[in-house]
Amino acid sequence: MKKGYTWGLLLCLLLLAALPSLAAQQAESPTERAKRILRSFDDLWRGASSYGVFVMRVKTAHYTRNMRMETWSKGKEKTLVRIMSPVKEKGTATLKSGTTIYSYLPKTDRTIRLTSGMMMGSWMGSHFTNDDLVKESRMEEDYVPTISFEGERKGNKIIEFTLIPRPDAPVVWGKVVLTVLAETYIPLAEVYYDEDMAVARTLTFSDVKPLGGQPRPAVMRVRPADKPKEYTELVYEKLEFDITIRDAFFSLSRLKRK
Repeated sequence: MKKGYTWGLLLCLLLLAALPSLAAQQAESPTERAKRILRSFDDLWRGASSYGVFVMRVKTAHYTRNMRMETWSKGKEKTLVRIMSPVKEKGTATLKSGTTIYSYLPKTDRTIRLTSGMMMGSWMGSHFTNDDLVKESRMEEDYVPTISFEGERKGNKIIEFTLIPRPDAPVVWGKVVLTVLAETYIPLAEVYYDEDMAVARTLTFSDVKPLGGQPRPAVMRVRPADKPKEYTELVYEKLEFDITIRDAFFSLSRLKRK
């Protein structure tokens, strides 16, 4: 067999081997592609379990406060967050079990179960709500996505999604606009609109660094539209995924432990 013929045959075989994957990419519809990217965005913050340490900075018209916290989670149903500092608030904790939230106040040694009427209230004095803590749904499941822009913006190659809630989705927003980097799918911003399609709040992501084994934004800032000079910022210092943790850890007795 001639050498040239051998190389030609090898090249044909390699091209034939690549055809299924090329066909799969070509067959992917815009909706399927949008869902795949949203899945990647959702999974950026998820694991079977996790442990993290972060600082929450809250700035309002009346005060500025910093709190250092640690948090544990298992799946989508269980979360425990405890304040580490400042000293006067140390031990204050929040437990989420399913759709129920408990708050523990060490000064009075009281455990409060939040009612449905308290869900839209501020979580620990921040611009996040108690409802934000409960909502662990996936965008892919709750919204119908379309890619509304793809190209360069402010020096970055980005993909912008417009997400319209499904009729039966348990969400309060009229729509969400999500912007991610085109190559890595790392998020840059989320803009939330109310039912009248007015901007309600904006969530921005920055300071990408290795966290939990891969690059992730270490800073997340939420700014309410009706109070543009106010914000709440989460700055992650540590994040680990798939740690060993039992269900019994997320209990009322653990909520009270220092």
